[in-house]
Order: sequence, then structure tokens, then C-alpha cells
Amino acid sequence: MGDKRPAKLLRNLEGAAYWAAAAPVLARLPAALGYRIACWHGDLLFRCQAGKCTELARNVRLVLGNELSPAAAQQVTRDWFRLASCSTVDVKRLRRGARPLRQLVEIRGREHLEAALAAGKGAILCSAHFGSFTSGISVLHASGFPTTHIGRWNWNYMAGDSTAGDSTAGVSSAGRWFWDRVYARPVLRNRQRPNIEPWPGRPQVAALAAAALRANEVVTILIDAPLINDSDRARAIEVPFLGGRARLLPGAVTLAQLTGAPLLMGFLYRAADYRHQVWEISAPIPVEGDTATVFGRWTAEVSAAIRRSPAHWDLWDTISLADLGLIQLQEDRSPGPGRSASAPRSPDAPITHGTVSARETAPVPERPKEWIPE
Repeated sequence: MGDKRPAKLLRNLEGAAYWAAAAPVLARLPAALGYRIACWHGDLLFRCQAGKCTELARNVRLVLGNELSPAAAQQVTRDWFRLASCSTVDVKRLRRGARPLRQLVEIRGREHLEAALAAGKGAILCSAHFGSFTSGISVLHASGFPTTHIGRWNWNYMAGDSTAGDSTAGVSSAGRWFWDRVYARPVLRNRQRPNIEPWPGRPQVAALAAAALRANEVVTILIDAPLINDSDRARAIEVPFLGGRARLLPGAVTLAQLTGAPLLMGFLYRAADYRHQVWEISAPIPVEGDTATVFGRWTAEVSAAIRRSPAHWDLWDTISLADLGLIQLQEDRSPGPGRSASAPRSPDAPITHGTVSARETAPVPERPKEWIPE
């Protein structure tokens, strides 16, 4: 534990310096040069964070099975670090009405969004923790589609009192101020309104989302969000996902059925040059039928997108996969007397998926992302 703390501190300092100093400079360079340097930064992290690379490559193969060779899984991991570095530059290009980033993003399926909004009931756009989704949603808003997002900022979720034994402790008030300033502020500057944050005990979330739809806005939801509290777990349903069974929250189905708003799927892909991106937005998807069947069709679309471009998916870390139910954390391979066979959210526990097991050696990623539980 003692030798891990200096390494974690160095990672945190490097991440803060990249977000606060390096990425803003890269975002003002010509795009070809700025994103090339961002890729070099990703390659540096790939070489320096051996434990995290091992974790991600192993988890990719655990979930996708024989679809990827060890070499291919390593390439996915390298691309994952590159995409993470490029996503930070995307956030810093959200200036002047997001014009520097809008010039690099093509919206395919714009006509589907326009037709959905023409009916006057708003539109629900479902996506996943896929690609540079946070900046991509802001680009939609800056492109003429008033957009409101349902989701939590995870540094607020991780706030807690470690002295009281709070398992969600981990981000100080200074850290929350930092992420609000360098990440949330430029993103929300290009949104119709602040995030609708579905905290437990906040029943007005559905009313706020319905109000946004009545105002003929696009409401965006990420349907692959890990479950982060008992309230989420109580409302989750089990659906096929990535060849296994995942526990996810089907709130988007209920919202679409109750409001009559058309529901579309969208995924943001980054091109091979790492600077250009493409929004792929579908035509409206039918929402008639029971919740599990309808939601299962949507998760199949997410699974297909992840299989096509696994490096685009943010959630290959062990804790996220365990929260989704795609892998299981265990305290020990052979539990002894008085020891539970499973332990919640331990970053040092072995993991199992089917008949495969491996030991987790790397910490939970510090890279911020939005957790969307509805």
C-alpha cells in the first residue's frame, strides 16, 4: 500500500497537469498536430501504466472471449489510452460555441433528429460510455439541437467522508472544484441546461426530463451506466449484453413510453486520424412491448457498437465491469473459514467471468466520466 501511494500521487499530478495546462495548448494547435501529440501522450501512459494495461487487456479478453487475440487486446488497450487523451483535447476545443470541435465532427442521421423534433414532443437519444460522448453531446447542442443530459458527474458521486468509513470517499472538495472548472464548465456551456442528476431520493428527475421533452429538447441518456448504490440495484433488470448478462437501469424505456417522445440510438466514432469524429444517429426505434424486451433490443445495439470498436468503450476497468455484472469479484480463490466468497468493489480481489479468473492489480481509473443510472 505504501509504495502505491506515491505512484498514485504522480498519476494524479500528471493527469491534472494534462487537463489544466497541456490539453488547452493542444486544443489551440492545428488539429492534425494537437491530436497527434495527444496520441503520443496516450502512448506514454500505455507504456508507463503497466498494471492498468494488464487490467484492461485482460478484461477485454475476459468479456469478448476468443474474438480477440492477446496481441489484438493489447492494441485495443493502446487505442483506449489514445482515445482518452484525445477526449481531453475535445473538451478543450469546446470554446467559441464549440466551433473548433464542430468543424471536426460529422453528424450522420441529422435528418432523424430533425424529424423527431418536428413532431414537437422532443427526442430521447440513447448512447453509451462510448467515444468522446460528453463533448459529442455538447456538439449536438451547438449544432442546433437543444440538448439536456441525464447523468451524474462521478467526482461528486465519489465525494464522501473517509474517516466515517464511507466507501464512496475519494475526491476532496478541491478535487471537485478542479473537475468542475476544467471539465464540467466547458461542457455545460454548450448544453441547454445543467445535467439532470438522478440522485437517490430525488423523484423530480422524471418530471425534469419530461419538462425538457415538452420544451422540444433532445434528452440524452447513457444506458450502460454501472450501478452505484442500492437504489440503482433495486431497480435494475438483467439483459443480454456483450455475450453475458448485465444489470442495467431501463429508465429510458419508461420515459419514452410515458411521454411519447421518439427514441433514437447514437454512437460517436473517432476516425483513424484521431481528430475527425462521426455521430451515427439511428432512425426512431419502436418502444412498444414489455420493458425487458424493448430494453434488450437497445442493449444489443450497444453490444454491437462495442464489438465493432472495443477501444471506444470507457468501461473496461474491473470495477465498472463488476458493477454491470459482467465479471465477479472474489476475495479469494478458496475462501477460508469465516471468509465470504465475494467481496464488494475490492481493487485487489481476483475476478472471474465464466471459468476464467485473474487477479486485479491496478487501481480504478481516475479519468472522469459521467455515470448515467437512468
